[in-house]
Amino acid sequence: MLVVPQAAGADARILCLGDSLTAGHGVAAGADFPSLLQQRLREQGFAHTVINAGISGDTTAGGLRRLEWLLRQKPTIAIVALGANDGLRGLGTQEMKENLSAIVQRLKQAGVRPLLAGMRVPPNYGRRYSEQFAAVFQQLAEEQQIPLLPFLLEGVAGEAELNFADGIHPNAAGYRRVAESVWTALQPLLP
Repeated sequence: MLVVPQAAGADARILCLGDSLTAGHGVAAGADFPSLLQQRLREQGFAHTVINAGISGDTTAGGLRRLEWLLRQKPTIAIVALGANDGLRGLGTQEMKENLSAIVQRLKQAGVRPLLAGMRVPPNYGRRYSEQFAAVFQQLAEEQQIPLLPFLLEGVAGEAELNFADGIHPNAAGYRRVAESVWTALQPLLP
C-alpha cells in the first residue's frame, strides 16, 4: 500500500521502501513508523512528505523491481528497510546484498540520499547464516558509504510487550520505539 500524506506539494519527500515492518502490518492506520515519522517531522517544522512504500511479504528483489516506479515520486531521501523476508525464506545472503546494492546505487543515481536499515534473523536459522545475514548491511553501508541504522527493530525484537503474538511484527508501542530509532538515524540527513 502506498500512502502519500496530504502535504504532497512539499518538495522534500522521504521514501520508506520496505515490507510489512514498514507497511504497519497489524496496526491501525497512522501507527506505522512512516506515519509516526511524518508526525514528528511536522512537529519539528519540516515540510517533508513521507511516502510509505511498504508491502507485506516484499523481498529485496521485489523492492528492486518496484524502485523505478517509486522514483516517480521524486524522493530526496530513501529509508531502505528490506531483507527480513529474504532472511525468513533462507535466501542467499549474496543475492540479498546484490539486490540491496542495486537499490542503493539506483537511488544515488537519481540523487536520492539512502539510509539503510539493517535486519536480523531469528537465532533458529543457525549462527553462521545469522552472522552472514547481519553482516550484509554493515558491509553494504561501508562499501556504498551510506548511513546505517544497524537494526530496525533494536529494542523491539524479542520484547513480547512490543510485538504481536507472532513475535515478528511490532504492535503500536513497538512502532513508537521503531520510529524513535529511525528518527535518530534520519536527523543527520535532514537540512
